[in-house]
Amino acid sequence: MIIQPVSSNQLRQRRQQLQRQRQVKLWQGLWRTLLMGGIAGSLFWVVMLPNWVIREPEQIAIEGNQFLSAASVRSLLSLSYPQSLLQLQPQGIAQALEKTAPIASAVVTRELFPPSLSIKVQERVPVAIALPNPESHPEIGFVDAEGIWIPQSNYTTLNSELEIPKLQVRGLNHSLFRHWSKLYPLVHYSTVQVSLVNFQDESNVILDTEFGKVHLGGNAHQWEEQLRVLAQMGELPNQVPPSEIDYIDLQTPSSPKIQLKISRETLDSRSKP
Repeated sequence: MIIQPVSSNQLRQRRQQLQRQRQVKLWQGLWRTLLMGGIAGSLFWVVMLPNWVIREPEQIAIEGNQFLSAASVRSLLSLSYPQSLLQLQPQGIAQALEKTAPIASAVVTRELFPPSLSIKVQERVPVAIALPNPESHPEIGFVDAEGIWIPQSNYTTLNSELEIPKLQVRGLNHSLFRHWSKLYPLVHYSTVQVSLVNFQDESNVILDTEFGKVHLGGNAHQWEEQLRVLAQMGELPNQVPPSEIDYIDLQTPSSPKIQLKISRETLDSRSKP
C-alpha cells in the first residue's frame, strides 16, 4: 500500500474546513442559547402578565353540578385572589376537590382568552339520610351509594334538582361502608319498600319495611337471598296486618319466621289463674 504525500495546499484546505465546522457549531450553540433565553423570558413575561390573573371567583366556571350551586363548589377551592392563572396547578386543584365529600371527580382546565378556570365536576349523589351516630358522625348527614358520608352543610345552598332521599340509615360507620355498598342496591331495587336500614347491631342488620321490621342477621353473603325471599312475601299484609307483626326473621332465608306481637289482652288473660 502506497501512502500518497499530502500537499501543503490540501492541509490548508482541511484546516479551513475544520475551522468552518467549528464556527457553524459555535453559531448553532449561540442561537440555541438565545432561543432558550427568549423562551424563558417569554414565559416569565407571560406569567407576570397582569391580564392573565384570576381576580374573582366568577372567573371560575363550574360545569356538571346538579345539586351543589356553583358558589358552593367555588367555596371548596380555598383560593385567595388575585391568582396568576399560569401558576395555578389544575391537577392539584382537581385532587383537592376530589378529597371533599360531595365531589367524586373533577377535571380542571385553564382558559387564557379570557383568563378563567373551567372545572367539570361529578358529584356524589345522596341516596340516603344518615341519622346521627355518636361513634362516627354525631350530626345528621347523607350517604351516597358507596357509603361515603356527606355533611348536610354541603347542601345548604341547593339547586332545585336535588330530591331529598326517603331512605334512612342508622349506625353506619367507617367499618360498615363496604356492607352498605353491597346492601344498598338490593334495598333500592327491592319491590318491598324499605324506609330504614339499621346497622347499630352488626350481628343483626334490621330493615324497616312496609311489612314491618325484618331481621337479616349479620351474614352479608345472605342478603341477596334474603331480599329475594322478602319480595316473595308480597301477600303477607293481606294475611297478617303489619300492626300485628313484631318482626320478620329472615336470618335463615330458607325458613323465614314471623314473630307476632303479644297484645296486652293476651298477657292479661295468661296471667289469670
